[in-house]
Amino acid sequence: MAERQGQTGSDAVLTRIGQVVMLHHAGDREEARHRLLDLWAELDEDADPLHRCALAHYLADTQDDPTDELAWDLRALAEAEAAAGAVAVRALYPSLHLNLAADYVKLDRTEAAIAHLRRARGAAGVLRDDSYGDGVRAQLLRLEGRLGEGD
Repeated sequence: MAERQGQTGSDAVLTRIGQVVMLHHAGDREEARHRLLDLWAELDEDADPLHRCALAHYLADTQDDPTDELAWDLRALAEAEAAAGAVAVRALYPSLHLNLAADYVKLDRTEAAIAHLRRARGAAGVLRDDSYGDGVRAQLLRLEGRLGEGD
C-alpha cells in the first residue's frame, strides 16, 4: 500500500511537471518558470532525484539569462548523477549534455561546449528510434555542424 501511495505521489509530480511544460510550449514562458520554481520549492532534497532532474532540466529552458540556464542545466546533471541507478536516467544523459553544450555556446565557451557535445554523442546510443530520440539526434547533428564537430 505504501509503495502504491509513493508511486501515486511520483505520478502526481510528473503530471504537474508535464502540465507546466505544456504551458511553456504554448508560449507562456514566464508563468511556466514561476510554476516550476514553486514546484522546485515543494520538493525537498530527499525527493526523487529523477523528479528533481526533470524539473531542473525544464527550468533551464524557461530562463532568460544564459548563465541562469547553465546553472539549472548543471543542477539537472547533478540530480541525474544522484539517480544514476535509475534506468530512465540513461536516456536523459544525451539531452542533458546537449543542453549544456548549447549553454556553453551561448556563453562563448567553445571548449566546454565541445566537451559536452562529445559526451552527448557518446551517450546517444541509448536513445530509442522514436520522436524523442530522433529529436535529440537532430539537435546533436545541428550543434555538431555549428561547432565543426561532425564525424
